[in-house]
Amino acid sequence: MGDPRKLRKKYQPPRHPWQGSRIEAEKVLTKEYGLKNKKEIWKAQSLLRKFAKEAKNLSTIKTLHDQKLKEQLLTRLNKLNLLKANANLEDVLSLSLKNILDRRLQTFVIKKGLAKTANQARQFITHGHIAVKGQKINIPGYLVNKDEEDFITFSEKSKLNNAEHAERIKVKEVKETKEIKQNETRQA
Repeated sequence: MGDPRKLRKKYQPPRHPWQGSRIEAEKVLTKEYGLKNKKEIWKAQSLLRKFAKEAKNLSTIKTLHDQKLKEQLLTRLNKLNLLKANANLEDVLSLSLKNILDRRLQTFVIKKGLAKTANQARQFITHGHIAVKGQKINIPGYLVNKDEEDFITFSEKSKLNNAEHAERIKVKEVKETKEIKQNETRQA
């Protein structure tokens, strides 16, 4: 059964730990997505591997049960907005690590303009300032479903919920300067 105090890892580390190209690629992803450490990349890779392995096993459909499992996998990936509604098992194999990392709550907080940097988004989430559908979530790696995307806001009891909070004003200023720069580059 196992000891409840000693949970299993949710990731598999790389087989060869000292590959320079992989380390550099992980550094870039860590900075781009504001990840705490490389374990978060390994968790996403393990999830991606799990989806691919399941798709490969289900590619040779033998029974009605296999057909049902295939539909469940495709429905789950569609619900996570990783695949389109009419996708097939080959599309599961074409998913990349960036597709998974783009579905994290931390990434959505930045995209929605609730935080100005990835690290600030992570801090807001871990400190309990972000809610999804009114439910406070403090896990930056939470994978956001398709129907939850529009309901990511500051939690009701958070001080950041006030529009005149100093951090919210700073975020608005940063967002406005980015838009001005983008307009200038489009016009040039």
